[in-house]
Amino acid sequence: MITRRCFCSSAPRPWLFVGLGNPGDKYKGTRHNVGFEMIDAFAKAQGIEMNTLNCKAIFGQGFVGDAPLLLAKPQTYMNLSGESFHDDMDLPCGVLRLQDKGGHGSHNGLKSVIYHFRGNREFARLRIGIGKPPGQMDPKAFLLQKFNASARERIDTALQEGVEGLKLLLLKGLTESARRFNTEQKYKHIRLQTVPT
Repeated sequence: MITRRCFCSSAPRPWLFVGLGNPGDKYKGTRHNVGFEMIDAFAKAQGIEMNTLNCKAIFGQGFVGDAPLLLAKPQTYMNLSGESFHDDMDLPCGVLRLQDKGGHGSHNGLKSVIYHFRGNREFARLRIGIGKPPGQMDPKAFLLQKFNASARERIDTALQEGVEGLKLLLLKGLTESARRFNTEQKYKHIRLQTVPT
């Protein structure tokens, strides 16, 4: 039997996954765009086409199991993203954290999201570690650099782990998935502390 699933009023409310980044080829592959990369990896893994432009974002929609899902990549540039997956310099490169809420941690994209949510910080976020700038390097310059081969490998691994973590989130809910996911990432964090990027 074949049934057609739809986004209708009787169906569960859809999840919205938003990846933060900057539009355009200039930023492709940079640390600042790992949020976009996470959305692209998840869309590809789930067979979701990112083919609709609406509300200053590129959207895709689909299902994971019976959970309806919208994916979005804002086209407003990082600092205006409120018009959330995001990079995080406080985590080692390739380490992920799934949280139910939190502050912005000086992340301008999250500041914008929180502002547009009227100060509400209670939304889940997947933080993707990109590491810290070396020495006295300007953090803005660091964010706009492409990854070296070692860091690129870590990020590619993290994106695949993120896809699995997000599928778990959709199927098991935030509390259980965050506990399981963050425990695995904690040990990865400890292993990576001794390995340079």
